[in-house]
Amino acid sequence: MIVLGISAFYHDSAAALVRDGEIVAAAQEERFTRKKHDARFPENAIRYCLREAGVDGEKVDRVAYYEKPFVKFDRLLETYLAFAPKGFSSFRKAMPLWMNEKLFQRDLLQKALSALDPALGGADKLLFSEHHFSHAASAFYPSPFPRSAVLTMDGVGEWTTTSLSLGNGSDLSITKEIHFPHSLGLLYSAFTYYTGFKVNSGEYKVMGLAPYGEPKYASLIFEHLIDVKPDGSFRLNMDYFDYCTGLRMTGAEFDALFGAPARTPEQPLEQRHMDLAASIQAVTEEIVLRLARSIAQETGEKNLCLAGGVALNCVANGKLLREKIFDGLFIQPAAGDAGGALGAALAAYHLQEGGARRISGDRDAMKGSYLGPAYDQADTERELERIGARFSVVDEDGLIEETARALASQQAVGWRQGRLEFGPRALGGSSILADPRSPKMQKNLNLKVKFRESFRPFAPSVLRERVSDWFEMEGDSPYMLLVADVKESRRREMTQDEQDLFGIDKLNIVRSDIPAVTHVDYSARIQTVHEDTNPRYHRLLSRFEALTGCPVLVNTSFNVRGEPIVTTPQDAFRCFMGSDLDFLAVGNCVLRKQDQDQSLAKSYESAFELD
Repeated sequence: MIVLGISAFYHDSAAALVRDGEIVAAAQEERFTRKKHDARFPENAIRYCLREAGVDGEKVDRVAYYEKPFVKFDRLLETYLAFAPKGFSSFRKAMPLWMNEKLFQRDLLQKALSALDPALGGADKLLFSEHHFSHAASAFYPSPFPRSAVLTMDGVGEWTTTSLSLGNGSDLSITKEIHFPHSLGLLYSAFTYYTGFKVNSGEYKVMGLAPYGEPKYASLIFEHLIDVKPDGSFRLNMDYFDYCTGLRMTGAEFDALFGAPARTPEQPLEQRHMDLAASIQAVTEEIVLRLARSIAQETGEKNLCLAGGVALNCVANGKLLREKIFDGLFIQPAAGDAGGALGAALAAYHLQEGGARRISGDRDAMKGSYLGPAYDQADTERELERIGARFSVVDEDGLIEETARALASQQAVGWRQGRLEFGPRALGGSSILADPRSPKMQKNLNLKVKFRESFRPFAPSVLRERVSDWFEMEGDSPYMLLVADVKESRRREMTQDEQDLFGIDKLNIVRSDIPAVTHVDYSARIQTVHEDTNPRYHRLLSRFEALTGCPVLVNTSFNVRGEPIVTTPQDAFRCFMGSDLDFLAVGNCVLRKQDQDQSLAKSYESAFELD
């Protein structure tokens, strides 16, 4: 049985295809359209999934959509009635879109599917899941656990913002929910907005900014903004928020509480913004830990799965892991709305169609999250020749050797190999790589390659078998969703003068043997690289270790700020030529910046809308 899953029309549209319960393909629409967080119908992602599976619409048994639009419309109406007449202007702006499109989403979906392939658009094929159930299914069914509790947390689905589900074999059911407007995700987004970053894309910047500050406002948040019970359940004080009725996240009362209006993106970051980031991060971690403890106590389950946008908060995830509340922890790598497409497909297969669940044992079923498109060597060479790139073709041994030596000489490397990652993280399929031992690498990559804020940390990729030699971690972290500290023996103790530095001035202080991936609090967002899921990347790390003694590389997504992760060889070459990357490896093709026709270099710094 073949099930196609779709998420669309809010943000991060995606498609996923499941055959007899096995995940065959999954991709976000943005990777094809080059529009960050593209919310449009994912026609390119669907075409890719069908092509990867080798099927047409006739062979697809079910098409599953990740949420229920009518229930979401019910929330919009009830919210307006609850707050009326306040918020009429935003309600008036939303109504035409709902009346013209979203209320008729079944028809819209069927027409769009039929335009791709008439056999896809049949009314008998289309199913609708619920938003949080899709999240829960995306986490539980690929997990390695026969049974598990499942915690989902995000901004809002139809009504639900937080849910607890229980999974056992092929069965999955939601047992508890917290409803809109009370939302941990929207609380975090309110601080994202207030500190001057873009909602739905800047939350990870707040998380990265937090270690530069102190949680001075945490008690103020608990006292005025959110009432949290011992079991982690919560209610927000809506007097301070404007997202129910306005077009902003926060209102005048919020500004008054924290003593200033919201920062605009152009204004400089100050210490208070870092302290605000540290405060909302501390509050989020406390709520997640309370929820987890109460779930373990109430359900008796030994394993926990996580999904929803809040599950991308890898700092909170790392603390949850270290608390050892559960024996096993699995986090869906595409935890946001894109992963809802996969969850809808899996829920349809297992629950609607009664398909049996096959558990892979110790490893999850996400295949390293390498579920997107790949390009064979012949196609890669043809594409690079067409666009005027100058390259040499080497065998795999040569590719590994030349790339490892470029890295060891502290060159910045673009690395596009194999299938593209599904989800927001680059995991060695489409990555920018660098030497973590360089004290200047973090700042240089941020400012000259990624064109982004200098305070943002980079993540390390490390050989799975060597992770405990370099970090305070023993287990797997294949999806870069867990934070742990650099091992104490690898750290350099900071002087008192260095510790007293202001905020971002701490950035350039060497704090460990791998300063480019060591955040100011000695933490790192770790990806463990496994030989079975990405053998070529594992070989590269192994060779780099042989050359340098270090089994760690800087790994950041292959893009510039505001650009989706590169997909095609042309995307990779364009980014290579438009930034200060020195070396590019695409398939078995090797390119060096000094060899290229410099007339092909285009300014990339302003090519994409900033995130």
